[in-house]
Amino acid sequence: MYRAVRTTLCSALWSDAKQLCTVPRLKRCVVGCLPVLYWLPRYSIWDYGMPDLISGISVGIMHLPQGMAYALLASLPPVFGLYTSLYPALVYFFFGTSRHISIGTFAVLSIMVGSVTERLAPDRNFLVMLNGTNLTEVNITARDSYRVQVAAATTVLGGLIQVVLGLVKFGFVGTYLSEPLVRAYTTAAAAHAVVAVIAQLFGLSTTRFSGPLSLVYTLVEVCSKLPQTHLPTLVVSGVSMVFLIAAKEINSAISAKLPVPIPVELITIVAATVISSYTHLNDNYTISVVGEIPSGLAAPRLPDASLFEEVMGDAFALAIVGYAISISLGKTFALKHGYKVDSNQELVALGLSNAVGGFFQCYAVCSSMSRSLIQESTGGKTQMAGMASAVIVLVTVLKLGPLFQELPKAVLAAIVFVNLKGMFKQYYDIITLWRSSKVDLVVWLVTWVSTLLFNLDMGLGASITFAVLTVIFRTQLPKYSVLGHVPGTELYLDMETHREVREVPGITIFHSSATVYFANADLYLEALKGKSGLDISKMIIYKRRQEAKQRRRDKRAERRAKREAKRQQKTEVFSVEEAAGQWKEPGGGDGDREESLGDDQRGWCGRENGTVFVMPTTPRTPDDQCSWEYLKGSKDPDCATLGAVSELQDGDTTTLGSSSEDTLSRELDKVSMGSLGKWTWDIHSIILDLSTANFIDTVAIKTMRNIFHDFGEIDVTVYMAGCQMSVVEQLELGGFFSESITKGRLFATVHDAVLHCLGHQGTSTPSYEYSLVISGNSHLYNFYKMHTYVMYFFLNIFVCSYCLQVSSG
Repeated sequence: MYRAVRTTLCSALWSDAKQLCTVPRLKRCVVGCLPVLYWLPRYSIWDYGMPDLISGISVGIMHLPQGMAYALLASLPPVFGLYTSLYPALVYFFFGTSRHISIGTFAVLSIMVGSVTERLAPDRNFLVMLNGTNLTEVNITARDSYRVQVAAATTVLGGLIQVVLGLVKFGFVGTYLSEPLVRAYTTAAAAHAVVAVIAQLFGLSTTRFSGPLSLVYTLVEVCSKLPQTHLPTLVVSGVSMVFLIAAKEINSAISAKLPVPIPVELITIVAATVISSYTHLNDNYTISVVGEIPSGLAAPRLPDASLFEEVMGDAFALAIVGYAISISLGKTFALKHGYKVDSNQELVALGLSNAVGGFFQCYAVCSSMSRSLIQESTGGKTQMAGMASAVIVLVTVLKLGPLFQELPKAVLAAIVFVNLKGMFKQYYDIITLWRSSKVDLVVWLVTWVSTLLFNLDMGLGASITFAVLTVIFRTQLPKYSVLGHVPGTELYLDMETHREVREVPGITIFHSSATVYFANADLYLEALKGKSGLDISKMIIYKRRQEAKQRRRDKRAERRAKREAKRQQKTEVFSVEEAAGQWKEPGGGDGDREESLGDDQRGWCGRENGTVFVMPTTPRTPDDQCSWEYLKGSKDPDCATLGAVSELQDGDTTTLGSSSEDTLSRELDKVSMGSLGKWTWDIHSIILDLSTANFIDTVAIKTMRNIFHDFGEIDVTVYMAGCQMSVVEQLELGGFFSESITKGRLFATVHDAVLHCLGHQGTSTPSYEYSLVISGNSHLYNFYKMHTYVMYFFLNIFVCSYCLQVSSG
């Protein structure tokens, strides 16, 4: 038996494994993990070779100055910026899905890495005593070596976080960073970058702070040391900035006439290096230069795992920000050129680029907007352009690196400053958002202020939290409306914003612009009460109070009946027949009739409610019973009129017997509830339009159950319309349905629910049903309505005549 079960189980597992591990499925899995296997076999050298080569050379030339310049923002030696421009680009070539983004150094991530290295490896930790003196100086070699370890550990951890998020299909995490948030964050990061390089521009030696208000502290120190400005360094910075700005403006003006853009930055660093070498700026004017750049590639090293705990928060921030910038650029180019970018695979590719790069002393990377635009505008077609740019960087690191040893750092600082011009233009977003969306403007401003004050990592967390809160507040305070019917259609629109719609008689269609959940469930209930005009709490309290009064009256009547039974006295039953002329004894004398009429007229007046009266419709039967109907009108029964059809509910026609007084008292109480502001029978049905709800939680289910119960207490039936299947399933799991609340209350559309309500009410809504048939023909509808009013008028005349004849009997 055991062997048979084991054999059957193994056979089933093997069959499932064969179905899952088919060759096409395996091929799709491998190609999905390595996109290069999909596009490289189809690569056409004749079509794509030359454009990719030109584009790759152009981007590679930009990598050289930007890599060395952005390394200053990361507080690392410039050569590590070149390493960062090499290894991650090679890894992305195999795993990336975007054809136009350029992976490498970026100002925002560089300044974020710099805040980590400055915090964990400040200058004061590497002070050494000079021989034979009490003076101290910073051991630059030891400091830079430890900062490289910190940057590498942060990069590896951030890359692993990105890989894990990509494998669990968490690529949608980038959607929580809205465009206003990202643009405000990069704008504030640009301000951090400016403050970081401003000391290099003025030739000052300052302490770089970290943590909250670090920007303010650094700026205050820079301002306090401005009198110590090194004039030769300032002159070099000024000349470099003027040349860069002028050359970039000329380049943009004639870019349409050039096959490739002019490499302004490369020309600047080459010219500055040549001038510095021949004039000996470092020796003659003490201008700080790049210094020794080792030739060749560094051997891979394992990151210091002991640093992971200290850089966990920074690594997560780097992972999220880098991915958000890369995926936004990638999707922009993919939409423009008609191909698809896999967000989860992009997260894995970026994570592997960072993780592998961290083993080669690289710091965090993402796509650069300026280089990506150059790669796209110069005709780049595939990821092969990234491979060409990596080759340019590789040649520079192996052979040309030592040539840049005399490059002044002030020139690199000027390159960073000028390249931030595009981010400074994002301040125009304030004007645009002021005109389009005040909420997005608030998100922009809060992100900008929090990033400036709380530093980049804490600012990102505060910004995301605030952005999520704005979404919660907007769903917590949605727009509530009552829908009306558009004549001749099955559409139901807001009655406040559309004049052509009209209210469905006796039906309130309630609509919310957001889903109902725990944060807005109570507000949903209050809005429903306000829009329907029914104060349920007061009406239920009044009803229960009247029921208590009725029970007390019943007890008093029962005690009175017992006392009268003991006295063996005959109980006199109130009858309008006697007031009408003694139907049961037509042969009585005139005097007896007048005396009886006078007594019973006083009985009539004792039971008038000011709103409702009773009258007999049939003579008293031998068993002493009579059929009664209600009249609505003034205190004079002669002027009373029959109530409208919608006001005659089940039980309005009763038989006067032992319980006739009880029935009359209950109905009088029911009518007097109108003193609360709305007649209970004006609205007989409420339809909840839940077409906007994509989920419903337990709190909302409880609120819906209370709505059905409370409105049911005042004889108002509640229905649901437009529920999605997932919402219905959640209602079932939450125990919403019961014997009193069945699935018969659910309808696919609002129109179906309206038709059900009209049919369920029977004769109470014939005019509206007829208006649906004639599809909004106003002339026929007005004629039908006038005909109804005329019939109602003659019926009232008939009843009044009948009452006068009875009273004059």
